[in-house]
Amino acid sequence: MDWYRSDAAKQAVNYHRGEIQYCLASQRGGFLKRALVCGAGGFIGGHLIKKLKREGYWVRAVDIKEHEHCPSAADEFRLLDLRRRQDCEAALTIAGGKLNEVYQLAADMGGMGFIHSAECEIMHNSALINIHMTHKAAEMGIPRYFFSSSVCVYRNMNLGEPELSEEDAVPAHPDNEYGWEKLYSERVAMAYERRFSMQVRIARFQNCYGAEGTWRGGREKAPAAICRKVAEVGDGGTIEVWGDGSAVRSYTHINDMVEGIFMLMQSDLHGPVNIGCPQYVSVDELVSTVAEVAGKRIHVKHVEGPVGVHSRNFSNAKIYSIGWRPRVFLREGIELTYPWVDAQVKALANRSSMAVT
Repeated sequence: MDWYRSDAAKQAVNYHRGEIQYCLASQRGGFLKRALVCGAGGFIGGHLIKKLKREGYWVRAVDIKEHEHCPSAADEFRLLDLRRRQDCEAALTIAGGKLNEVYQLAADMGGMGFIHSAECEIMHNSALINIHMTHKAAEMGIPRYFFSSSVCVYRNMNLGEPELSEEDAVPAHPDNEYGWEKLYSERVAMAYERRFSMQVRIARFQNCYGAEGTWRGGREKAPAAICRKVAEVGDGGTIEVWGDGSAVRSYTHINDMVEGIFMLMQSDLHGPVNIGCPQYVSVDELVSTVAEVAGKRIHVKHVEGPVGVHSRNFSNAKIYSIGWRPRVFLREGIELTYPWVDAQVKALANRSSMAVT
């Protein structure tokens, strides 16, 4: 293959195009701020870029892979492996200036099945990303740094327990290694904030869902998995659900999540901050909601599988204090999500059918 047709050539062209756009817009005063989004090939990262662009930012996107489900809205997309220190430095380096904000969402993660089957990969890969990226960002004088954590840092809860605040995560007892790594990386970020002048903001995400996210392959979260299973069967069909269906979760729509991330980044809130919808439902209630939106009668077969903690109940007082409120509750969120997943299922079936014929 000629070099100019290679992936390396495409990256070089994309990089220089982004630098030229940045320089021209800076001269015109066209961009208010410059931001880096790490994990830009993922679900939340892709939507966050769209939010930042609406706010007038120049955005550099970085990931080990491109976005699977939509073209990136970033001004520049660079394929880099943030487990490598030199790639973190490359991501943070910008010609003729400095990034104003870094949003660190890159991680090796997925749904409950992946979290329980890939403990070593999660601990190794995500820790390397966060150690190198936090260190380099502080060393290079990045003014503001966002780290995406998770409510997986909290212990198991029983139904009816009072809300847990952010401070209740310690003494710590997460039920999986994903939570332990997130807790460690929070501490890394806060330690660098104390030593350097970098302002750190940390969000603990509750389950996030919406269109343009992973919906198959083992890394999908529960809402996408249930939407896929319902889409794959006809009216009156049966789907399998891990556990007995009684586990309770809160599901936060992506529109609310990116709004919370942006508001938190611009705020003076220090330390970890929970971001999540206060509507708690069981897994069986999630299935019922998806079935109603799909217009199908669905039977559930409960099977053994990783479930995680039995219940969640967290305080949102800190994020509420800066004016954030969830606007999309479960029914509306599934109405926004299910048609997209259904379209992916049908498109895959059509491709498979064409391949056979």
